[in-house]
Amino acid sequence: MKAVFFFIYLALGAASAYGLHSQLALDWTMAGAGGAFVALLLGQAHLFLFSRSAPKADHRVEEIVSAQENTARRVNVLEARTDAVETSLKHELTERRDALVAEMKQLEGLIERLSASVAARAAHGANGTAQPNGAIQTPPPVDPVLRHVRSALEHDRVDLHLQPVVSLPQRRVSFYEGLARLRREDGTLIMPGEFLDAARRARLLGMIDALTLFRCVQIVRKLVARDRRVGVFCNVSAASLEDERFFPIFLDFISEHQDLSGAVIFEIAADSFIQRSRQMRENMDKLASLGFRFSLDHAESLDLDLPRLQDAGVRFVKLNADRLVTQLRDPDGPRPASSIMAQIKGEDVSAVFSRYGITMIADHLEDEASVVEVLEFDLPFGQGHVFGSPRPIKASLMEETAPPQEFHDRLSAVG
Repeated sequence: MKAVFFFIYLALGAASAYGLHSQLALDWTMAGAGGAFVALLLGQAHLFLFSRSAPKADHRVEEIVSAQENTARRVNVLEARTDAVETSLKHELTERRDALVAEMKQLEGLIERLSASVAARAAHGANGTAQPNGAIQTPPPVDPVLRHVRSALEHDRVDLHLQPVVSLPQRRVSFYEGLARLRREDGTLIMPGEFLDAARRARLLGMIDALTLFRCVQIVRKLVARDRRVGVFCNVSAASLEDERFFPIFLDFISEHQDLSGAVIFEIAADSFIQRSRQMRENMDKLASLGFRFSLDHAESLDLDLPRLQDAGVRFVKLNADRLVTQLRDPDGPRPASSIMAQIKGEDVSAVFSRYGITMIADHLEDEASVVEVLEFDLPFGQGHVFGSPRPIKASLMEETAPPQEFHDRLSAVG
């Protein structure tokens, strides 16, 4: 473009020289000098005008580039928000579906209990035993839940469900929690909220824990065979750790698998640990002497005695994410007992736990917003429906990990 203007100015200079020679009768030397002056003047004027307009053009280009960058950033933010909304919506729909299924199962259980109760009352009215005073003595009613529990144990309908525990912020599966689920004859599940109380009263928790432990150990064996460095939290009730009939079987079995001590973690309720009996403490010490570790579940507060937990072999503590964040954000909130005398800030609590070899896990994480809140405090692990709900192991694995008949017979012998 500049070359075109150069030739134009040169042509105007030549025309000026010709005009000076022909109109003013100047010789060619003077006329050429005049034409050159005209061409030079035009060139200088062009350069002056271009130099004034160029910065404005450059500034305008910079504004356009900046606007494009801002637009790109806004698009990225909108895409991220859209992805987060989509993920949350999927989890919410899944949670609602699971809740609906659970409610339907509970409703079925209530209907079944009501039907059994009506039938039992009718049978008692027809078959009652007459007493000398004319009254009819009826036998005590049979608990339908306990009947289902006994049937599930007798026919090996104790299933194992696994829920992932992920590292944060990478969300890589580092552990699984093994959860016991019992099945009725029709295949419907009996949830822990239904069977735990009945099983505790009938002293059957030890048998349920032993069967669950057997499957957890077999699952860990298969993960190790595939070179999967994943641990499994295996729930054990305080009743099992205090049961003089079942714990020896429990201890004998786990002693045979001592090589898995780094991958099998026994999980007990935090309140059971705080109120543990001498028998429970001694039996935990026996498991710890074999190299096995413990995890406390359902911890209500950060006000935990870390040296005591460390001495007892506790290496993990799970706390409800919402309750945990509330306590961490409160400058005057509960803090763990440790050798640190200064007031512990919320963002330093996880590091204090780590000093005693104890890892914090935020559980019941149900949405992405809760995950973001937990990440503010550098918590290393998370668990909840946002990462995956409990799922039953495959049918093929269910068969492969089923306890042998001799194991059932040994449990039944003390049941």
